[in-house]
Amino acid sequence: MPSKLKKTKSAGRFGARYGKRVRVSLVAVEEKQRKKQKCPYCKKLGVKRLSKGIWQCNKCGKKFASDIFYLN
Repeated sequence: MPSKLKKTKSAGRFGARYGKRVRVSLVAVEEKQRKKQKCPYCKKLGVKRLSKGIWQCNKCGKKFASDIFYLN
């Protein structure tokens, strides 16, 4: 009987559907978008993604638009 040792992370909500490659790439994207980023204005680690292309710094309160903003 197989053991349940595999970590599915955020793609576990799909179960066995859609194939492994799609689920693995989805996990990579979701980990990046949920991670706090470095602010281009105050250089503190506190920028959070609000929606697609909209970012806001929790420290200085600046809100800005950017396609992809991953400095780390």
